[in-house]
Order: sequence, then C-alpha cells, then structure tokens
Amino acid sequence: MDLNWVAVSWGVLSLVLIVAEILVPGAFLLWLGLAAGVLFLVTLLMPALPILAQIVLFAVFSVVFIQIYRTKYRGRTRNSDNPLLNRRADQLIGNSYVLETAVVQGRGTVRVGDAIWTVRADQDLPAGSTVRVVAVTDGMNLAVEPVA
Repeated sequence: MDLNWVAVSWGVLSLVLIVAEILVPGAFLLWLGLAAGVLFLVTLLMPALPILAQIVLFAVFSVVFIQIYRTKYRGRTRNSDNPLLNRRADQLIGNSYVLETAVVQGRGTVRVGDAIWTVRADQDLPAGSTVRVVAVTDGMNLAVEPVA
C-alpha cells in the first residue's frame, strides 16, 4: 500500500492549525484547520486531484467555514449572571457614601472601601455629607446627588 503524502500533509496541516488555535485562541485558525481536515478527506478519496485544485478547494472551504462562524457564533451575545463584573464604577450606582472632601465647583471625593473616587455634583456640598451615586461620567467619575 502506497502512502498518500498529499493527504498526510493536509492532515498534518489540519492538526497544526487546530493545535495553534488551542495555544493562541482567537477563533480563526480553527476554521482553517477544519478546511484542511476536509481537504485531507478529499485527497484520501481523490488522490489524483491536482495541487492547484486542492489549494482552490482549501480557500473555498476556509471562506465557507469562516462565514458559518461569523453568522452562527460571532454575533451571539452571552447572558452573564453578573454583567457588571468588570465595570466597577457602574456597580456603585445607587449606593450612598459620605463625602471625603467637600464638593467645590462641582468636584469632590468619596471613599469607597480603600479607594478614593472623584465625584461630580451640580451643587457645592460640605465634607461629611451623604451622597448617592446616580451615574458614572468619563468612565471613572461618579455623578452624585445629596441624600435628603
């Protein structure tokens, strides 16, 4: 029995691309690896297929698999049990804190745990006042209002 080295080459390329996807995840090499895997099967069934036809088929299968990935999997949103996990400032909305420094000209600070946060308010407030976080501005500044 003669070994089909072209088929073996496609099989090895398929495995290399899939292992590369595992080592450096990015959801791209997997689809190229699957296309090479299909070419492995095609060249096993049709060993006389010219190399140019194999390359064209690899390109076609790659595009098809990538399109399947883009339409079926990429656009899906995942529901999280904790959507604010990596958005610490947004976790503070609705909570009340005591002003660390007075709000003067719209700016002051509050202590949240061991961190000091910059706050913005529409009115000046003395240090020690209790304020409620109503929004996050500029990504790291807390918009506050006085608690009555």
